[in-house]
Amino acid sequence: MITEALVREKLSTVKYPGFSRDIVSFGLVKDVRVSGSDVVVQMTLATNDPKVPQTIKEGSEAALAQLSGIGKVTVRIDIQAPPQQAPTAGGAPMAASAIEGVKHVIAVASGKGGVGKSTVAANLAVALQKNGAAVGLCDCDLYGPSIGLMFGTNERPMATEENRILPIERADLKLMSMGFLLDDAAPAILRGPMVTKYTQQFLRQVEWGALDYLVLDLPPGTGDIQLTIVQTVALAGVIIVTTPQEVALIDARKAATMFAKVNVPILGLIENMSYFLCPSDGQRYDIFGTGGGEREAARLHVPLLGQIPIDIATREAGDRGLPVTAADSANPVAQEFLKIARALADGIAA
Repeated sequence: MITEALVREKLSTVKYPGFSRDIVSFGLVKDVRVSGSDVVVQMTLATNDPKVPQTIKEGSEAALAQLSGIGKVTVRIDIQAPPQQAPTAGGAPMAASAIEGVKHVIAVASGKGGVGKSTVAANLAVALQKNGAAVGLCDCDLYGPSIGLMFGTNERPMATEENRILPIERADLKLMSMGFLLDDAAPAILRGPMVTKYTQQFLRQVEWGALDYLVLDLPPGTGDIQLTIVQTVALAGVIIVTTPQEVALIDARKAATMFAKVNVPILGLIENMSYFLCPSDGQRYDIFGTGGGEREAARLHVPLLGQIPIDIATREAGDRGLPVTAADSANPVAQEFLKIARALADGIAA
C-alpha cells in the first residue's frame, strides 16, 4: 500500500544537486497526495538555475518508480526567483545574505582534520587586524572548538538586553566559540537540527558590530555546518588549507569542489606544515613532501597564498594562548601570515 510516509521516505533518498543533503530535509517537499496507487508531489524551490529543478524532478520520479505497486507519479515544482537583495549561493534552497555590520566573511576550510586549519584561521585573523582591519573570528567547529585555547581564554559570553550574544575580545579581535559555552572536558553532543541552530546563532545572534572581516574557522569536511553556512551567509570566499602530501590534497580537492559547486569563490590555498627548518643548521626538511600545494593550486586555477613551515615557536605560542602573529610579529611564520593577509585584502577589494 502506498502511503504519504512511504513516499516521503523514498524522496529522502534524493539529494539536492551538489549537496549531500536530501530534498526532504531541505524542506522542498510541500505536499504529498496519494490516490490509490497514484501519487502527486508538490515542491517549492527558489533558484535561477533551470538544471536544478529538472534534476530534482527526474531524481524524484526515478526514486518513486521503485515503490512496489506505484501507479502514475506526478512531480510538480513551483519555481520561485531568489530574493534580489539576498542572492542564493548556487541556487541553494535558502537565501544567502550578509551579516549585519560585517563587510566581508571569509571561510577557512579543509577537507580533513589535522592540517592545522584552526592555527591558520587564528593567525590569519590576527594578521588582518594588524594590517589595520576590524576583525572577528568565529569558531564554527562545534564538535572540536579550539579558538578559546589558542587565545588563552575560557570566558563565558554575556548577553545584551535584546538577547544578543556579546563576543569575547582578545588580541583586538572579537571571538565566538562553542568552547566558551562548555567546560573543558564536556563534549558537544549535537544532532543535525541543533548543529544548524547553533551555527546560525553564532553568525546571526552575536553582536559582531562593525567589522571589515569575519573569519570563519570551519570544521573539516563537507557536512551540515558547511552547508548551512554556504546556504545562508554571503561569503566573500573560502580559503582551503592543506598539507603537501597527497592524502591531504585528495580531501582538499573534495572541499574545493563542494564550494565551487555552490558558487563560493575559492580565494586560494594555504599549504601548512610545508617544510621544517632545523634550528641548529638551517637545513630544510620536506617532511610531508614538496610542491603539493603549488600543484593543487594550479589545478584549481587559484593562487597559492602561502607556505607555512612547521615551527616550534608557532606551536608554543598557540599552546600559551596567543597566536604567534600576535605574540611575535617578527617571527618568519608571522611575517608569512601578514603577507597572506595583505594579498587577501587586495584580492577581495579588487
